[in-house]
Amino acid sequence: MPMTKNELRKIYKAKRLSLSDAERCRMEDLMLIQFQKLDIEIPVSIMTYAAFEKMAEFDPMLITDYCFFKNPLQKLFYPVINEFKDDMHCVQVNDNTLFERNKFGIGEPIDGILTIPDELDLIIVPLLAYDVKGHRIGYGKGYYDRFLKQCREDVLKIGFSFFEPEPVIKEMCRHDVKMDYCITPERIYSF
Repeated sequence: MPMTKNELRKIYKAKRLSLSDAERCRMEDLMLIQFQKLDIEIPVSIMTYAAFEKMAEFDPMLITDYCFFKNPLQKLFYPVINEFKDDMHCVQVNDNTLFERNKFGIGEPIDGILTIPDELDLIIVPLLAYDVKGHRIGYGKGYYDRFLKQCREDVLKIGFSFFEPEPVIKEMCRHDVKMDYCITPERIYSF
């Protein structure tokens, strides 16, 4: 029987937190190898995120470092949450950009060049769980789904998960935006 989003959030938070640092490191290395097999051209404009360390989240820095190696023209963008408007925007960062923790404890750039979502070519989306159709579950605030609706239709949306997908997620809504790919240590899921 399919589980609700809240049930899956609890389960996958616990599963991630049960991984040792060594296990997570090994799995992240395997996900990089899987990403390298992905048949895409590494784009210039990539939006990533600072890993939510408290939740043992996948750290996309290995991926963005590899992308920079493959395409030195890469521009890197990070999300910034506007808690007063309950939305998210993104800014371009560089080696001198300073970060500070937001109200959730996630690192955000405190300066940078504000960018419109249409400029992005690839977005690395955080997730707790996902299903075989490419639906993802985040932390429940909806920031990414609202942001992704503002992006070009052809923007590439890639998630990374330590775990395999759920068969189906109950309560998916019309505003939920599907991923194009999800990469695990074992394989690449295409949706």
